[in-house]
Amino acid sequence: MARYTGPVCRLCRREGLKLNLKGERCFSPKCPVEKGSGPPGMRGSKAPSRRKPTEYAMQLREKQKTRRIYGVLERQFRRYYYRAAAVKGITGEYLLQLLERRLDNVVYRMGLAVSRREARQLVRHGHFLVNGRRVDIPSYLVGQDDTIGVHPGSLGSPRLKQLLESAALRVVPGWLEVDVKQARGRVVRLPERQDIDVPVEERMIIERYSR
Repeated sequence: MARYTGPVCRLCRREGLKLNLKGERCFSPKCPVEKGSGPPGMRGSKAPSRRKPTEYAMQLREKQKTRRIYGVLERQFRRYYYRAAAVKGITGEYLLQLLERRLDNVVYRMGLAVSRREARQLVRHGHFLVNGRRVDIPSYLVGQDDTIGVHPGSLGSPRLKQLLESAALRVVPGWLEVDVKQARGRVVRLPERQDIDVPVEERMIIERYSR
């Protein structure tokens, strides 16, 4: 399955905000955004002048930012848009709901990974069950009342033990509930817009694809 394998801190610098792509490093002094590093590219007198962005450029940035937050490539992101556009209602909100329902994002929201990138890797390695069945597809969409748990064979993993200990201190969104002692969680309901704290303007993404 295709995925971005380049330097992720470069993505945060390009968007000008923390995308939480490297977990703990994002909250340390080593974070380039904390250091005030500008966008990647030329520096000093050779740097190009930055004019006020056009409407198209702002729409593009919102789309790219959203893709990078959730770790989705362009073709897959476009498929999410077409699926959201086919549903009656607010397309932008349903688009974000689809992205939130991805299994790797749910694992991250449950506190069982420090970043979506780590959650994706853990899912790919088969460490999680959905309704009692092993699922190793990060893009798998969970539904209401689905249960997500750590595979019994993975409970001895030192990393997962560490993540389960720290999960008790994490704030879980209202559409999920987590039982750390049982190493599992449940989708109480599908996420609504007020549950999704990603700093994006989905309206601009829809305008970008509606051109």
